[in-house]
Order: sequence, then structure tokens, then C-alpha cells
Amino acid sequence: MKLTNSFVRKLKAFDVVVIVFFSLLTLLNIIFHNKVLYWHIFVIANMLVILLVLSLAFLECKFKNKAIRIIHYWYIAPLILATFKELYFMIKPIRVQDYDHLFIEIDRWIFGTDPTIFLSHYANPYLTELLQFIYGIFYFLPIILGVALLRKNRFVEADYSVFLVIYGFYLSYLGYFALPGIGPRFTLHNFSTMDQTLPGVLLTNFMRELVNAAESVPPETANPSLFVQRDVFPSGHTMITLIVMYLSVKFNSRTKYFLLPVGVLLIFSTVYLWYHYVVDLIGGLIFMLFAVWSGKYIFNWWRKLTGKEELKLD
Repeated sequence: MKLTNSFVRKLKAFDVVVIVFFSLLTLLNIIFHNKVLYWHIFVIANMLVILLVLSLAFLECKFKNKAIRIIHYWYIAPLILATFKELYFMIKPIRVQDYDHLFIEIDRWIFGTDPTIFLSHYANPYLTELLQFIYGIFYFLPIILGVALLRKNRFVEADYSVFLVIYGFYLSYLGYFALPGIGPRFTLHNFSTMDQTLPGVLLTNFMRELVNAAESVPPETANPSLFVQRDVFPSGHTMITLIVMYLSVKFNSRTKYFLLPVGVLLIFSTVYLWYHYVVDLIGGLIFMLFAVWSGKYIFNWWRKLTGKEELKLD
């Protein structure tokens, strides 16, 4: 069976993922409307997102405009951040319990100690500065790969890369729902004294504040653990970085010479900087392997359904 409607055929695989995920968020908001603050606003916003996706496909089909094509690719970037913030209002009210105690026990069972505490004995301000910067550029890694592929007119590979990244993000978001957690900087360390106990050199404190703001931690609050986003397991930084590293090698992009070493440092930084337990990284790897395995079938199923040539990924 193939879809013959030209408008529907302009929907990309990553559009389908967005439509499915925002439909799921809408359903959850309706089911838990008595727990989620602003649920009605989120329902309307989610419907508008779905309408935007359908409109972009329709406009690209009707006008074949380069600007519309560019927007069709890049609307995903701000949407990932917007989705992240919607989850902030949903996870804590719906999933009341945090599971940090479980993550801590697993780490101690594997290593016999707390890895973040062990690494803190060997912390160096210059290394902290470097790793905090690399941690902060996480969202730019998929963009670097995407720009490189589009500049070479490798549109099918770019489609797949955007699809796998957004698919990976949304799988990790489901993990946040399943096992909410806040991370070792709140449970094993003193969040309020991080600047003194894990100091950097020049920009570390500023970059930390940016991360805290993105995770909805009010400055100088007495109870930051009550406000922070539940986004520990699996480590999205690990999962998406591994996906980007994999894609850069799979498609033999020159960006791999940058993405591979930076990716390794970024994954290490998640534990060194006290954002994640090691079990979160293991979870990120498992989620990444599942995303790559299942993603190729979903992507090629949609291409086949819309009458496009399948992408050889084996």
C-alpha cells in the first residue's frame, strides 16, 4: 500500500514522530487534567504544533519554496526545547516519586562506590571549565551534522538524521516519565556549594547558571530539588550524542573528526559534572541502540508508504 496524496507524501518521517508524540502528550494532559497545571493550554499548543507540521507539508507541496523547505527541517530544533518544558509541568505532578535511590544503589552495586564522588577527588578547574563548556554545546552537535549533510545536498541522509535525533529525544522523554530522577548534584552533593567544591576558571559558573535556568531551577532558591526538571534516566545527553556520533560515522561525514572526540568528552562530563549517575549513561546507550535498531524500520516504512526509495542502512 502506498499513499498517493501529494500533500501527505510531503510529510517526512520526523513529522510523523512529532505528530504521534504530541498526540500522546495531548492525551496525557486530558487524562491527568486534574494534576497538570495549564493542561488546557498545553492541549491547545499541542494541537497547534500538529497543525504547523501539516501546514509545512502542505505549503512545501503547493509552492515548492526553498525557504519553506528550510523551515520544514529546522522547526524541529526549537520544538525539542518546547517539548522539554512542557514535560516539566507534567512529570512531577503525574509521577510523584523520584527514583534516585534506585540509581544510586545500582551504581554502588556496579562500582562499589559513587562514581561522581570518586571523580570529584581528581577534579581540576581547567578540566571542569572544558567539560562544562562541552556539556553546554550539546544541542549544537545534531545541528552541526545536519548542516554538513544539507550543504552536501544529502537530503535523504539529512531526513534520516533529523528523524533519528527527534525519535531519540522523544524516547528519552518517555524514560523520564517511567523513572523520574534529579541527579547526583542534588542527592550526593551539595548543589548550593557546587561553585566552590567543583570550581572552574572563568565561565563555568555562568554556564552552570544557563543549564540551571534551562532546567527551571530558580536562582538562589532554598529548595532547588523541588523545582528542577526530572530528566535523569536515561541520559539524553549520552543517548543523543551517541546517535550523532553514529550517524557521522555511518554517513562518513567529515564532522566525525570533531563529533567523535567531543562526544566522548561530553558523555564523560555528564558524570564528572554531577549531572548523571553512570547507570543513566548505560540507559542512554541501551535507548540509543533501540532507537537505531527500530528507527531504520520506521523510517523506511514511511518512505515506502509514501513511494520513496528506501535508505540502505545495513
